[in-house]
Amino acid sequence: MPPAPPSVIQLHAADNVAVAAKTLARGEDFSVGGGAVTAAAEVRFGHKIALTAIAAGAPIHKYGQVIGYATRAISLGEHVHSHNLHLGELHLDYASASETPAPPAPITGRTFDGYLRADGRAGTRNYIAVISTVNCSASVAKYVAHAFDERRLADFPNIDGVIPFTHQSGCAMQFGGDAHQTLNRVMAGIARHPNIGGYLLIGLGCETGAMGYLVQQERLVQLDGSADQPAGAPLILSMQDQGGTAKTIEAGVARLVEMLPRVNDVRRQAIPASEIVLATECGGSDAYSGVTANPAVGAAADRIVAAGGISMLAETPEIFGAEQLLTRRAINVAVADKLIERIEWWKSYVGMFGVQLDNNPSPGNKEGGLTTIAEKSLGAVAKAGGTALVDVLQYAEAPTARGLMVMDTPGYDPASVTGMVAGGANVVVFTTGRGSCFGCKPTPSIKIATNTPMYERMVDDMDINAGEILQGVSVDAMGAKIFEEILAVASGKSTKSEALGIGEEEFVPWLVGPTL
Repeated sequence: MPPAPPSVIQLHAADNVAVAAKTLARGEDFSVGGGAVTAAAEVRFGHKIALTAIAAGAPIHKYGQVIGYATRAISLGEHVHSHNLHLGELHLDYASASETPAPPAPITGRTFDGYLRADGRAGTRNYIAVISTVNCSASVAKYVAHAFDERRLADFPNIDGVIPFTHQSGCAMQFGGDAHQTLNRVMAGIARHPNIGGYLLIGLGCETGAMGYLVQQERLVQLDGSADQPAGAPLILSMQDQGGTAKTIEAGVARLVEMLPRVNDVRRQAIPASEIVLATECGGSDAYSGVTANPAVGAAADRIVAAGGISMLAETPEIFGAEQLLTRRAINVAVADKLIERIEWWKSYVGMFGVQLDNNPSPGNKEGGLTTIAEKSLGAVAKAGGTALVDVLQYAEAPTARGLMVMDTPGYDPASVTGMVAGGANVVVFTTGRGSCFGCKPTPSIKIATNTPMYERMVDDMDINAGEILQGVSVDAMGAKIFEEILAVASGKSTKSEALGIGEEEFVPWLVGPTL
């Protein structure tokens, strides 16, 4: 019979707090490292309990790192949370590129069945995109896309669907400014995404965005890398030039009807696992995100890198307080400096609005046991595994190297994943402790639960239960399971969110700057 699971988990020998592996009753006794502890009050599942007396102002350690400071004296066995812990001022030693790991032992011979595109990239799905260049054409883009339901696509079994990509911007911004350039990267990234077999852009005709500018100039363009677009087919429709809503819908539907046979004319084939571009995300996190699911995703990400692929870590505000773990692993000081610069930018940016990065943990995060942004970030960066950091990307920027990289995105899940997908991610792994029901067409999203109670409660949305780690499954074994699931999903296995049809509304480009 396997041993009973522990009452608490001490994540590092230097930690002065442990995480409750079950709800501890007041007066309940347990031992950690040979020392006896009695719970001074009830400590809920996932919350922290003091393993020693902690003086007021003293640092509190979890993961072997400082997650904040005691706001008052804390006694042995006391619940440690927002009422007696705050972030304070962190003093981080970046030690840039001082601990760059050697490349992992290569994984060879692994493949998935995907779609090989003309530019050499690999798709894991085969969609048609109807892209609105501005919010003014969003409804028309939806009408065009939704004209192609399952019945209409029945004769085209190799097409996964027609997706409208709509958003709330595209105008009232500085031409050539940061917001303009970012939105163009996102739109172009979707149009040339390897999971997109064909696309149509629909604009109003007078918007600021560069694609809108092309509409005004009545020019057709071939977006960089979009060689699969059918020759002679207009990439852009202008509502103003077409004569309004109804005529643009009619023209858009006609263009897609012409496109269907060509997009359908593809077959899956064996493609090396090196063509996986993995986006890693955590949302609705709890205290076990950094104990179970995120480290397991890190183990899977290490396997992707070892196979020659790409793994992206994002959510820069949720790296803050843990960035020293990544700067030390950078391949050189220049890469480390790029990450530090992004952290400093975020500090300045949120300060403009009277906000602090420690405002990031949501009420749900705190209910699940997380307290400070440093604690949340230390768990979040576990998704990065243990390989070298090779680059830091702008939002929606396509990677030019292989290996682990950080993409600068907000912590808000839809905006964060939108950036990574626009950057070319063809599979997403998404960890959640509270229970996030996220999907992100055109890229399949594998949902990983951090704990068994939530997995069982939300089994219709969860693909993998990393809560099994709390029952004795090793992090590495769970990482191997996730790696195999990534290859299976890349080969066409449906995720739970795909089965539920989730993924159209989660396209949320992140834009910084004034709306004019």
